[in-house]
Order: sequence, then C-alpha cells, then structure tokens
Amino acid sequence: MPLLELKNATVQYNGTAVLNNLSLGIEQGEKIALVGQSGAGKSTLLNLLYQQCKEDAALVPQDLGLVRSLSVFHNVYMGRLNKHPSWYNVVNLIKPLKKEVDQVLPILIQVGLEEKVFEPIRELSGGQQQRTAVARAIFKDSSIFFGDEPVSAVDEHQSHTVMQAISASHQTVVLSMHDVELALKYSSRVIGLKDGDLVMNEPSGSLKASDLDGLYKQ
Repeated sequence: MPLLELKNATVQYNGTAVLNNLSLGIEQGEKIALVGQSGAGKSTLLNLLYQQCKEDAALVPQDLGLVRSLSVFHNVYMGRLNKHPSWYNVVNLIKPLKKEVDQVLPILIQVGLEEKVFEPIRELSGGQQQRTAVARAIFKDSSIFFGDEPVSAVDEHQSHTVMQAISASHQTVVLSMHDVELALKYSSRVIGLKDGDLVMNEPSGSLKASDLDGLYKQ
C-alpha cells in the first residue's frame, strides 16, 4: 500500500476545476517533484497529499508561515513546540536556552544561516526567510517533507545546498518546483501537471529538461 494515495481526486474553486479526476500513489522513500505552469494545480495537489499525513510531516508552505518579529532561532525552534510543555516554550522564548540553541545551530549551518541565528525575520531577505522555513521543517525531525517552491527566492549556489539538506534529512520528499533542473536533479520521480491533469509520471533519471517543455506550452 502506498504511503500517500489519491484516487480520482477532483478539486474545484468557484466552479473551475483545479484538479481533474487525478489518481496518484507515492511510496515511502520516494523523492517527488511536482512540475508545471503556475496555475497547473501543483499547490493544490501538494496540499491534498500533505493533508493525508500532516501530523507526521514537515511543511514549507509558499507563504512560509514565519513570525516576522521573532528571531531565526525562535522560528526554527517552533518546529518542535509540540514536543515540550508550554512553560518550557515560554522560558525559551524569553531567553533561548543553550541546549536548544546547540540543537538548532547545526541545521542553520546546513542552510548557511548560522550568522543570522538571533536576527529578526523581518530583517532577512526573501531567500534567507525561505531557508529559515526549511530549517524549521528539518528541525521538526519528520521522515516526510512537503515544500511549495521552497527555494524559489534562493540564489543558485544556495539552492543546491538547501535541496541537499532537505533530501538528506527526510526519507520521503514531495516538492512543488518551478526550476526544472533542480526538480530533475533532486527527485526520483517527476509528476507533471497541466490544466489540472496529470500528464507526466516518470522516473527523473529517464528525463532531460527539454522533455518537460510541453508542460509550459499553451
């Protein structure tokens, strides 16, 4: 039985179909890239899959869900809020505990943010904010990772570093991606969507970037 599965899923917004009768299975250990034009249904599909296992999965949503007034450390620490009693979380909010900082720091090093550990989110660039959200998801310590364009604002060099960190930290990964080259490099299977239809479902090793061109043509 697949880890995640959809059967004949149809989603409509305001009478317009966003996903059409879509069936899909994802096995444990797969690295999945969802690709296609803006509006093809990638985010909707990602969310449907995430809802099946959200208690056990880490998520980087497109809006990131960061608290702008708090530091990078506090936003990453939120990945494990549910693992501590409320009083402990309040104490850590007022004065970060060395034990927790020592656990967060290695992840910030992975994504190149160790020098920003106590900076407020509002003072970071868009790419740095995305990397903070990824660090929070990694810190959650889940086996499944969902990301909706998690490196879209990150520069080319850093995007590879972040993608490697995501892949190394999670057994199963499902990403909505706009960068075709990254999608092919860091996935084991590509799911292509066009106008709400599943039109490609192939091992990434059998594809090259030009094979995906048809997804982006009107």
